Amino acid sequence: MDTKIKVSIIGAGNMGGAVASGLAEDPHKYEVRVSNPSVGKLEAIKAEYPHVMTTQSNNECALGADVIILGVKPWKVTEVIEELHTVWSSGDSLREPILVSMAAGIDIAALRTMAGEGIAIYKAIPNTAVSVKYGVTFVSRELPDEYTDHVVTDIFSTLGLTEIVEERMLDAGMAVASCGMAFMMRMLRAMTEGGVELGLYASTALRAAAATMRGAAELIEKNGLHPEHEVDKVTTPGGLTIKGLNAMEEAGFTGAVVKGLRACVK
Repeated sequence: MDTKIKVSIIGAGNMGGAVASGLAEDPHKYEVRVSNPSVGKLEAIKAEYPHVMTTQSNNECALGADVIILGVKPWKVTEVIEELHTVWSSGDSLREPILVSMAAGIDIAALRTMAGEGIAIYKAIPNTAVSVKYGVTFVSRELPDEYTDHVVTDIFSTLGLTEIVEERMLDAGMAVASCGMAFMMRMLRAMTEGGVELGLYASTALRAAAATMRGAAELIEKNGLHPEHEVDKVTTPGGLTIKGLNAMEEAGFTGAVVKGLRACVK
C-alpha cells in the first residue's frame, strides 16, 4: 500500500517552488506535484527533480491530492479555488484534501467561504529561508485536528521550524520571521559596512558577520536560554562589547527594531 503523502502545489513561484524543492528531497515520503501557468519554472523543477509531476493544469495537479498548497498571489486565490471545486471529491484519497493557503491578506473565514464545507483549511506564512531548509513557518487553522495538524506541520517542518498559532498571531509571526528576513539582512549589511570601515575586506566582513549570526542562533536553539545570558558572557566590566552595546542603544537600536516590527502589523 502506498503510504506517501500526495502534495499538490499550485503555483511555482518563490514560495511554491521552494516548498516543492524541499519536499522533493524526500521522495519516499512525499509524492509532489506542481502546477504553474508558464512552463519555465516547471521545467526548472523537473530538471532538478525528475520524479516530480509538473503540469499547467491546476485540476490535473490537484486530482487525488492529500494536501493542496496554494502558492499563488492573493488576487488569484478565488479563481484557483473555484477551479478546484471540480476535483474536491474526485480523488482517490481516503480523506477530503487539506487546503493550505500561503497567500497573505486572506483570512481563514474567507477561505472557508470560497472552499465550502468538508475541506480542512490551514493558512501558512513561511519565510524565504524555506528554500534552504532553515525557514520559519507560522501556521493557523480553524479547529484542532490531530491528523491534519500532524500532516501540515510535518510538511513545513521538512523546511525548517513550524509553529501552530492562533490566527490573530499570524501578522506578528510574519513581522518577526518573514519581514524579519529583511531586517536580518540589513543587520548583516550594517555589520559588513562597519567591518570595512575598521579595515576588513567586504567579503571577509560579510562571511564573518553571517557566521556570527548563525552561531548566535545556534547557541540560543541549543541552550534554550534568553539572549541576555549569552550577552553577559561577552560583556566584561569596562570592556569593549558593553561600550559597543551602549553606543548602539544610545542610537536607538532596540527601539528601532521594535518600531520596525510594529510597522509591519496592520
